[in-house]
Amino acid sequence: MTTPREVVIGLDVGTTSVKAVAFALGSSWRQLAIREYRLMQPMPDQEVQDPAAIIAATAAALAECVAAVDSAKVLAISVSTGMHGLMALDGRHQPLTPLLTWADARAREEARWLRTSGQARALHALTGTPVHPMSPLTKLMWFAHHESAIWSAARWWVGLKDYVLLWLTGSLVTELSSASGTGLLDMSARAWSPEATAVCGVPIDHLPPILATTATLPLNATTAAQVGLPAGVPVVVGAADGPLGNLGTAAIEPGVAGLSLGTSGAVRTVVQQPCVDQDGTLFCYALTDSAWFIGGAISNGGVVLRWAGGALAGDVSAAAGSGGADAAVIELASSVPAGSDGLVMLPYLLAERAPLWDPDLPGAYLGLRREHTRAHMIRAAIEGVCLQMRLILDHLDEIQPVSSVRATGGVFRSALWRDVMAAMLARPVYVVDGAEGTALGAAILGLLGIGGAPTLADAASRFTDPEATPPAAVVVDPALAGTYDRLYSSVPALIGSLDSVAALFTRKVRSG
Repeated sequence: MTTPREVVIGLDVGTTSVKAVAFALGSSWRQLAIREYRLMQPMPDQEVQDPAAIIAATAAALAECVAAVDSAKVLAISVSTGMHGLMALDGRHQPLTPLLTWADARAREEARWLRTSGQARALHALTGTPVHPMSPLTKLMWFAHHESAIWSAARWWVGLKDYVLLWLTGSLVTELSSASGTGLLDMSARAWSPEATAVCGVPIDHLPPILATTATLPLNATTAAQVGLPAGVPVVVGAADGPLGNLGTAAIEPGVAGLSLGTSGAVRTVVQQPCVDQDGTLFCYALTDSAWFIGGAISNGGVVLRWAGGALAGDVSAAAGSGGADAAVIELASSVPAGSDGLVMLPYLLAERAPLWDPDLPGAYLGLRREHTRAHMIRAAIEGVCLQMRLILDHLDEIQPVSSVRATGGVFRSALWRDVMAAMLARPVYVVDGAEGTALGAAILGLLGIGGAPTLADAASRFTDPEATPPAAVVVDPALAGTYDRLYSSVPALIGSLDSVAALFTRKVRSG
């Protein structure tokens, strides 16, 4: 295929890698460059990234992508980044800390204190971000309590998006979407919240100015030379990866949910105005001022199957080799009936987020009997992850009924994952190619930002291949859906059956 006349580059900076993807207008032409970097774990509960490594990888990926196209044909760069990151900068914009990622759970005690003190629900309703160690709000509280020298030296507290934009443009700013995931934004005012910032003690002037997600800034000369572009190319500040994932996979209509499942997972659907549910189980993050996404994220997605394969079937994984380990473990899980003969897993291996947002919840197997094998336990792990997604979807239904789901993620290359998820959710599920979905979402928003289309829908149509075949819904066996309905309904009784055990131990502790 010949090189296109005009492209928009979607820059997707994530937890362990960056993708730079050039998308051609009016065709299916793509050019992808990827660079990876480490997620470091210096201490228990700490999950951080090296800011210099992120920028080096981003520069390399962007330069490779640009080299594949005529730089004069690049209309804009539009940026997506992961949410909930936090780092401190000094007055010269130099990092004082690594980037604390969404997975960093050092602020457990701060989140627990906000819940037990009764402040969590009001903060959630105000900001749209549930109180959890992932949020910059609780991370800031941790720094104030535990790192007084850094707290005093910090001139700026920024996220991943802000730092990437600083490198691209020389301007220290953030945007509405990333700000909406900090726990510090007043959703109604679209501004930093005096109430939330007072809770963690950060001055509002220590946070970057908030721009619209379609705002543009010029690419600075130093970075332009580094990546092979002319200085001044428009940089659309873009949005956070979650909402952009929905946009890139065409899950932006009311009643359509976007589901992503990789190591972790999430389900989101669009609403026109920010809102949260009365139970406090759902987040609400912005794509634009008039398009917000409400949903829930789980920490325990595909990582649960990896754990089960290593802990329960290490010999199977080793025999298959690294390239075939997952497939071999899934084949073992497929050897037992749907519903795992009554065995249920609550897959809270990592500090869990939705729907309870309680990082202290322990995982458990319920209904375990002598006849259950490791194959049952592995299948129950897969089914347990899908159960968590259904719980979130049920809460979404209470806000706005969800009629169909567009699902993305590498796990759905497996027929077992596809079949279990579709039957568990009990509504049409369309598995779409999401390999470049978030970057595509960034490109679509970028085209809107530079005035290349009047609406998001029009912008999306400019990147659509008219000859592409739309995905078909996963075919669900009604008997399988019935099995999972019964499994879903069995969980309260399985948990309740342990009440007498808890009472026995409580009595023993009291008497002792």
